[in-house]
Amino acid sequence: MTQTQITPRTWLDLGLLSLLWGASFLSVRVALDELGVFTLVAHRVLWAALILWLYVGLTRLPLPRAPGVWGAFLIMGLLNNIIPFSLLTWGQQHIETGLTSIFNASTAVFAVPVAALVFADERMTPRRVAGVLVAFTGVAIAIGLEALESFDIRSLAQLAVLGATLSYAFAAAWARANLSTLRPEMAAAGMLTGSALVMVPLALWLEGAPTLPDLPRTYGAVAYMAGPATAIAYLLYYRILRAAGSANAMLVTLMIPPVAITLGAVVLHERLAPTAFAGFGLLALGLLILDGRILRIARR
Repeated sequence: MTQTQITPRTWLDLGLLSLLWGASFLSVRVALDELGVFTLVAHRVLWAALILWLYVGLTRLPLPRAPGVWGAFLIMGLLNNIIPFSLLTWGQQHIETGLTSIFNASTAVFAVPVAALVFADERMTPRRVAGVLVAFTGVAIAIGLEALESFDIRSLAQLAVLGATLSYAFAAAWARANLSTLRPEMAAAGMLTGSALVMVPLALWLEGAPTLPDLPRTYGAVAYMAGPATAIAYLLYYRILRAAGSANAMLVTLMIPPVAITLGAVVLHERLAPTAFAGFGLLALGLLILDGRILRIARR
């Protein structure tokens, strides 16, 4: 996608999207007090799919007719929703929301080597290699040496979150190869539909029929995740893609962790280790190197 200058409107959209996605980590943690991991993910994808189909109906977008497209939706739902949402949600039971958001920011880093493996035009240039190495060093620092010395449930949770970001990277490659001809809004609706068709039966099988939560905040958290943090966030993200291109849209990954860290500290009284902030700094530097923006500024 051709890159363009970021207008004030796009900066506003990036800020709003970072708030929506940054607050989603807090909502997940709040909802986990009363809902199981798979039930929570099922709620998120089911209601988000219904919201997006309402949008498709109101805007009268044409429906895809090829049977293969619906199979592609199912695989995209697996890679972009079912696996990562489940891993992230499970991981948040054992690590802080802010730390989860830091690891989640490595999605763009994993996407680079995955794309290089899949597509001939996505070569690993020296700049990309440097960016990936710097970013992965930041991830290692954020994990901490103690996680390597004594492997426990917290270490496993961190690996689960990183596994989610790797799944996102494969989802991006799958979308480019199989869904690039579709309107993004239609692709999102189809993907979430495929996710719901898998997650709802899976949640019923693994965790049984859901019971009504006792706390009003749980209803609010689920409503927020399905609506603003998923359905509306997808529409906003695709608007940013059309306006400014994929490289500029990647900036949102750097803007999400400060939001999630702040909300975790204020609402949940979380305190992250200094290594987490140092790791995020290197991760951010690696992403800026991959983007090329920091090198262009240095040349000027």
